[in-house]
Amino acid sequence: MKFPWFTYSNIYVKSEKSANRVMNSISRFIEEKLKLKVNKEKSTVDRPWKLKFLGFSFYRTKGEYRMRVPQKPIDKFRAKLKELTSRSNAMSMEYRFRKLKQVIVGWVNYFAIADIKTILKTLDEWLRRRIRMCFWKQWKKIKTKHENLIKLGLTSNKAWQYANTRKSYWRTSNSPILAKTITNKYLKKIGLASMSEIYLLKH
Repeated sequence: MKFPWFTYSNIYVKSEKSANRVMNSISRFIEEKLKLKVNKEKSTVDRPWKLKFLGFSFYRTKGEYRMRVPQKPIDKFRAKLKELTSRSNAMSMEYRFRKLKQVIVGWVNYFAIADIKTILKTLDEWLRRRIRMCFWKQWKKIKTKHENLIKLGLTSNKAWQYANTRKSYWRTSNSPILAKTITNKYLKKIGLASMSEIYLLKH
């Protein structure tokens, strides 16, 4: 049951009959004793996995109910990360990483009680690819790309070959050009927060 009145509240009971009885009892108490109005449209009796509470939903596995995050909060989080990693956003990488960490730590800490390990792994991979894209866009000129690829360990010939690629920014971000140079280890070293690692610290 869900009661969206002056505070959010979900009440879980074993049967539909019990749920309806408790719903009626609490509704009477709120309206008759507290003189508050219950929103009949938003107050409902339903299965736990069909309800959402404070951004969470529930599912049943191995005889018990567990928490998960609905798609809407995930999409909103992803959109914020995308905004901060837009290649048209001219912020410095240091500032970008700082803002990303603020958003990531807040979101992961809030939803850490839910089963989000797989979701975070996927988002981490996607975010690293977007960061590689930002680097490639930031370097702009072939000469700058060539110089930076050498600094990251490529030979001059290989760096020159890669620097002259005709691939789009997004395609390049997932190619050996950057996967072998701007590695996961390198991104961690320069300050990119890992959602998965932050989540594991809570478990």
